Amino acid sequence: MKPHASPPPAFPPPVSDREERLRHLPADARAAFGRFLAEGDPVALDSVLLAILADFAPHAPAQPLALLPGSTQLAHDLGYDSLALTEVVFFAEDLLGITITNEEMIQVRTLDDLRGFIHRKVGVRAAR
Repeated sequence: MKPHASPPPAFPPPVSDREERLRHLPADARAAFGRFLAEGDPVALDSVLLAILADFAPHAPAQPLALLPGSTQLAHDLGYDSLALTEVVFFAEDLLGITITNEEMIQVRTLDDLRGFIHRKVGVRAAR
């Protein structure tokens, strides 16, 4: 008898689960997530990603993440270690209903890498 595999996460997760996951993020990030779900707005998704990054930041950056260039390195410039990045990945997977492998995460080094990667995973087009 084969063990039953868990079904893949549904996108988007049920409302009660999303609300629970988002409750500790700032109100503007929660509103941005709502815009992303309703309109597929990639700029709104970026706001959510930055709020998640800020929430799991090992230390407060000198300036808001939204003001940093896309070339800012997650590990070198912002101090994310493998544990902090793993927490970001788990949160994003649960919130967005996606799967991210270790091999994929190794390729994500900068803020722009993260944005592009998540956009591809959820199937949105980058903002111009």
